[in-house]
Amino acid sequence: MYSQLRIRTSFTVLVVLGALFSPISAPAASALVRPSTVWGYTLAGPASTASLTGAPRDVNLDAKSKFSVDYKGFPDWAKNQVQAAVDVWAANFSSKVTINVDASWGRSTSSAILGSARPGNYYSAFTGAPDQTLWYPSALANALAGKDLDKSSAEIVIQINSTAPWDLDTEGAPSTLEYDLMSVMIHELAHGLGFLSTDSYDDFFATGALDEPTIFDAFVTTSDGRRLADIPSPSVELGTALTSKLEWSGPLGIAANSGTKPLMYSPEQYDVGSSVSHLDENTFSKAGKDSVMTPSLDAGEVFHEPGPLLLAMMSDLRNAPPPGIAAGLPSIVRNPTAVIGDGSAIVTFDPPTNARGAAISNYVIRNIRTGAEVSTKSSPVAITGLKNGVQYAFSITAKNELGNSEPALTNGVTPRKAWSSTVLDAAADGKSIATTTLNGKPVIAYTDSKSGFLKLAVLSGTTWKKSTIDGHTSTGGRTGNVIKGNISLCVSGSGTRQTLHMFYADGVEKDLRYATYDGKKFTYSIVDGNGPSIQSYEIAARVRTASDVSVSNACAITPAGIEVFYRDESQGVLLGATKVGTSPWKYELIDGDRKTDSRTTGDVAFHLKTYISRNRTYILYDSVGALNSKKEVTSGEIRLATRTSLDPLDWEYKTLDETGPGIAVAGYDVAIAKINGSLTASWMTSTVLSIPSATQLRWAKISSPTQIASTPTQLFGNPSEILNTSTTDLAFNCLYRLCSIEYATGKIALASSWQSTSPISSVWVRVNSVQYLVAGIKGKLVLVKKQTA
Repeated sequence: MYSQLRIRTSFTVLVVLGALFSPISAPAASALVRPSTVWGYTLAGPASTASLTGAPRDVNLDAKSKFSVDYKGFPDWAKNQVQAAVDVWAANFSSKVTINVDASWGRSTSSAILGSARPGNYYSAFTGAPDQTLWYPSALANALAGKDLDKSSAEIVIQINSTAPWDLDTEGAPSTLEYDLMSVMIHELAHGLGFLSTDSYDDFFATGALDEPTIFDAFVTTSDGRRLADIPSPSVELGTALTSKLEWSGPLGIAANSGTKPLMYSPEQYDVGSSVSHLDENTFSKAGKDSVMTPSLDAGEVFHEPGPLLLAMMSDLRNAPPPGIAAGLPSIVRNPTAVIGDGSAIVTFDPPTNARGAAISNYVIRNIRTGAEVSTKSSPVAITGLKNGVQYAFSITAKNELGNSEPALTNGVTPRKAWSSTVLDAAADGKSIATTTLNGKPVIAYTDSKSGFLKLAVLSGTTWKKSTIDGHTSTGGRTGNVIKGNISLCVSGSGTRQTLHMFYADGVEKDLRYATYDGKKFTYSIVDGNGPSIQSYEIAARVRTASDVSVSNACAITPAGIEVFYRDESQGVLLGATKVGTSPWKYELIDGDRKTDSRTTGDVAFHLKTYISRNRTYILYDSVGALNSKKEVTSGEIRLATRTSLDPLDWEYKTLDETGPGIAVAGYDVAIAKINGSLTASWMTSTVLSIPSATQLRWAKISSPTQIASTPTQLFGNPSEILNTSTTDLAFNCLYRLCSIEYATGKIALASSWQSTSPISSVWVRVNSVQYLVAGIKGKLVLVKKQTA
């Protein structure tokens, strides 16, 4: 998964994949994300005779959420006003996820604009969304999901006009020539939290556009009850709707408005930044506390709380919107697919092409063999109660108030039994796992996201001895922070006098940490990330940096010394550090900085793996080349760097696979190992139509990289990270379950039928000549035993 992209700037993309009988909705995959580009304004109105509204400024409010504001250019008096507004919303907006606000103080493009705001991003198809088809603003999406869907971006972006005639006394009593900043901030924070339409209007053609409707858009209806979210886009019909009477259909908002649908601001002349995203000026300008979300704030007007109507409408956004009015029968659903499960099948599909106008109420999935039916609001759905070894197929029908679509038929699937498993550590979820052999015994290092610990399990006889290595303990060189991100393990020495080298990330400081274990004691230190400043990729002589180096890492032990390679998340380049004996770390920049010397300027090493063959070091990694308007990766390649020394100038580079005919993106994750005696690289690819999801597994021998083998995985679901290879098999995620493929035969097995909401980490380990996958399943670290035919 590409968590954050930096092609000399910052981008974000999250990959979506996805897809039981009672009915049970299958867990949603990672959220779809798109950028937020539409702003909501507060306009400067004329002098007001309105009196102070809201609570006194010194009131103590109990917080339901935490806001963190990044102030840019604000004078101290203005910061106090902003904080007062933030405190009000913290007492009225519930979320267990911190809401980060990027606030800028500067000259506006128009003197009429007092402030403007937008969400950081919009998210869809995430666990917790009341309607999986709609888009939710960052702060609301995080609140519904119960987690931060993008830790790299602010949830709200606000701009305040520094040249406006503000009330500098900040006592909440501006003159009729001054504007109250706290009132503007309460208004703008509402836009940032989701009181905002993403529509647009073309004056010349009189057309409206609303390509990806938000939850807010689904609550706004025309006078005849049609939802904005259901009107064809772009169209003159939508343009007419945007400049005609519009109402709020949310039941809580209606109740707060004395049982009447609140009227939205939709003047005949479309008003950018104001139309649709506000309450009607004429209706609510004299409505006291409920005037806060009209387009204009008059001079001297004050609001120190959101008001009951705004809060009710914001509460509506946390619920599924009322169904729309159907404009016709639904057309047939697209891309119906059935995927193999254990005593089950997962059915996935895309909505009909006329889904918006048809106002689909539900979909009916029919088991053609048994006749049993399941009703669902969205895809995917897991159909349980099936028999392993028996083939099933399904039909899918879209329904609305006018009738049904033609049924769409899936492929046939035959459920099969997944591999058996035993619990190794019930107290750890194994979000990241690595294995190796130390002094002849298998060892497993793993993280637990619940506690933030890094743990180690060592096999002693038939018992796994577990210990906590690092995290939440600021003694003996350990970190007091949580441990997150991937782990890499390497071993030096021979016989029974070996040393384990562990590399992992500090989840708060974003440093790359290093621990050693000689079988008796541990040592701890920091490799990189704790430098005095971020060192530019343009500087050749490398030193310790202050960059975020927590995303990926892979280590190697050679006769010359210790090597560790890692992504600089702050700049999108691949860094390295080497150590000989007790000497200090020496730093290098490996790739991502230039196009000369066979290097690339792509955004590199979101995923990387290493392999040592004699004295040669191999680094396999991905490189992202381009993004579309949704910040989805649209081109990428697989790269290989090799050398036979610790000299930074000794690297040689190859591109193993790249964007080309039939391939949009090569990447998603990588793995490298010796397969049947040949060093082999593995990765995934997507097509133009499948973006952002991969559709194929691919692999090639390093000795003959142009001879690429590939296999689709449709019967088990699209492949995704995390890849891990043994000498015979490749483990991968399939619809956020765990699958494995044999290199020699191409046979795919369902290792675990449990479907997660995020990639399942797994690695291969051999215990007493039996091959297992160590994986994080159902919140526990388990051993999954490979099934032999």
